[in-house]
Amino acid sequence: MDYVYYLFVILAFFAVAGLIEGLLLTWNAYRGPEAVRIKRRLQAMSAGAQSVETPLLKKRLLSEVPLLERLLLEMPRIKLVDRLLVQAGSKVTVATFLGTCVMLAAAVGVGVIVLGQPLGLVAPAAIIAGMLPFGYMVRQRRKRLLTIEAQLPDSLDLMSRALRAGHAFSGALNMVASEGPEPIAQEFRTTFDEINFGVSMQDALTNLATRVDSTDVRYFVVAVLIQRETGGNLAELMTNLAVLIRERLKLNATVRVLSAEGRLSAWILGLLPFAVGLMINAVNPRFMSVLWADPLGVRIVVGALALMAVGVVWMWRVISIRV
Repeated sequence: MDYVYYLFVILAFFAVAGLIEGLLLTWNAYRGPEAVRIKRRLQAMSAGAQSVETPLLKKRLLSEVPLLERLLLEMPRIKLVDRLLVQAGSKVTVATFLGTCVMLAAAVGVGVIVLGQPLGLVAPAAIIAGMLPFGYMVRQRRKRLLTIEAQLPDSLDLMSRALRAGHAFSGALNMVASEGPEPIAQEFRTTFDEINFGVSMQDALTNLATRVDSTDVRYFVVAVLIQRETGGNLAELMTNLAVLIRERLKLNATVRVLSAEGRLSAWILGLLPFAVGLMINAVNPRFMSVLWADPLGVRIVVGALALMAVGVVWMWRVISIRV
């Protein structure tokens, strides 16, 4: 009887251990770090793709919830939001991003009501708060694109040396992906993975130009595609393109230095009326309440904001010089 009891305990132990190991292996296969890394790389390859024909590529998910995914797909221009998140280097989904915008807008709207401010300020304050995440992502996108543009000449030089050493073009891409700095290494890694998974060279490079909205990257893609059609020395082409991009970046930096005074004036003239209005409202709220309590005051505020918007656009066009 004792032997049967001990045998039962041993078998139960192995059964529980096997069950735990099976659950762990299942978790690692679907939710483990390696599975998440592979899933992210496969989904990144479909970001911004014009046409993806290989069945191995996975579509980017807008939400982890299937019902919410279907609802978001019905929204017009939702892919533009997803592309903004991709270009900004963000790992959040569209559903999480839009949920953050809605919660922030609701919180600010409730805060305005709780603080006893005029009801006319609720909607503008909520809209501005809801747009703040978009502004942050646009800023991150611009910062990331500028970083990629600064890293592109050195990456082209690395590709040129790899081609001269006898590597194929895909091998040169892999060398930048493995040895280059981030974030340009991530974009070249995605292009290299697309080629390995069966996407044609032209489609993979076109997807790169779509994901990275940069003039210099488009120069690179167009140059490589033309060279593949007409032939020529690709290594020399990479070297000449790197020199051209470096000179363009130097000229662009010079233009930014010369237009710094105009940009600073635009910021000061744009923010000064709001700062003065807040100071006067803090000192004498009754004096400023005429602007939103009286119909004539509301019209004056609307007209002033419209004229300020025209002035800001005008100054932005003056100091915005394409190189």
